[in-house]
Amino acid sequence: MHFPVNIPLGKSSIPVHFICETLAYFVGYRYYIYLRKNYKDPISSENRLLIFIGAAAGAFIGSHLVGIFENPEMLSHFNLIYFMGNKTIVGGFLGGLIGVELTKKKIGVTVSSGDLMVYPLIIAMIIGRIGCFLAGLEDGTYGVASNLPWAINFGDGIRRHPTNLYEILFWVLLWVALSSYEHYRKFADGSRFKIFMVSYLIFRFFIEFIKPDYFFRFGLSVIQLVCIAGLLYYYKVFLYPSKLTEPKGYA
Repeated sequence: MHFPVNIPLGKSSIPVHFICETLAYFVGYRYYIYLRKNYKDPISSENRLLIFIGAAAGAFIGSHLVGIFENPEMLSHFNLIYFMGNKTIVGGFLGGLIGVELTKKKIGVTVSSGDLMVYPLIIAMIIGRIGCFLAGLEDGTYGVASNLPWAINFGDGIRRHPTNLYEILFWVLLWVALSSYEHYRKFADGSRFKIFMVSYLIFRFFIEFIKPDYFFRFGLSVIQLVCIAGLLYYYKVFLYPSKLTEPKGYA
């Protein structure tokens, strides 16, 4: 396979990464609509729309802010193009979380709004990361050099950890684990989303060690510091795990 993978279109081509990114938004949203039709949503459609707007605004700001700080040595080149060209999923998730919580406080919504989004987000992430993998070196989501049997040459002659594939595997396993667990137990309000976030933050914290990131002298990267901040926000998940679930027949 040659990277990046593009679809020829006349004298030009369309990056498969762009197609996957577009499909991720479309399929994720359609799956959310499907789930909501079969779910007694305590949040009105109007408030859901406001929450979506808050999430989108927070995710946009958070993803780009964390993105531009990934390599502090490049901050001297900061401009609008640099800001728009750098983004990260971790910043998007946590920025979106802040945007949602601020919006919910403003409109008076107290129930969880994230539980319904967990599976749509997972499928969107799987599709998106397929695009990242097919983009090769251009996307910047590859890992460091490796001699493992499954290491991949993305086009520069160096075999690397396919960390984007590792993430796809993580999402598939998380989906299977959550859905399987829900056959026997019921998550308390908001718990499915908390587990989703905590699981991903832990995964990203450790996977960053095999990515060519900028690491501070104390051995951690910006994304890892952001992951720690997110995990501290969810500290109750670790202190009171029994509160995450309810009996299946709970009314």
